[in-house]
Amino acid sequence: MKDDDSVNIEVLHIDDCLSWVEAGNRLREALDTAGFEGTEIVYRVLRTAEDSARVEFAGSPTILLDGQDLFPGAEQTSDLACRVYPTPVGLAGTPTTKQLIDALASRGR
Repeated sequence: MKDDDSVNIEVLHIDDCLSWVEAGNRLREALDTAGFEGTEIVYRVLRTAEDSARVEFAGSPTILLDGQDLFPGAEQTSDLACRVYPTPVGLAGTPTTKQLIDALASRGR
């Protein structure tokens, strides 16, 4: 893969919402499927409202692609809160692997 095809992926999370672990596992699978096997996933713990106010955070976990929420439309918050994602089987603490693959594809990745 060429260097100009690289992406920056960051998972913003808080300690109280453990769904970030599964989100990371699914994100790794999605990146590998989409041809980004070498892409590092950076995990950042937000500990204060000030931390979350400095970034594009819509609850834990928020997945950023090149600094932008991979699932735009959720309201940004400085609250240290858990995030829910609409999935085919209802609301969940993390998007499905297919949703992640589709989100990467929709961003031209």
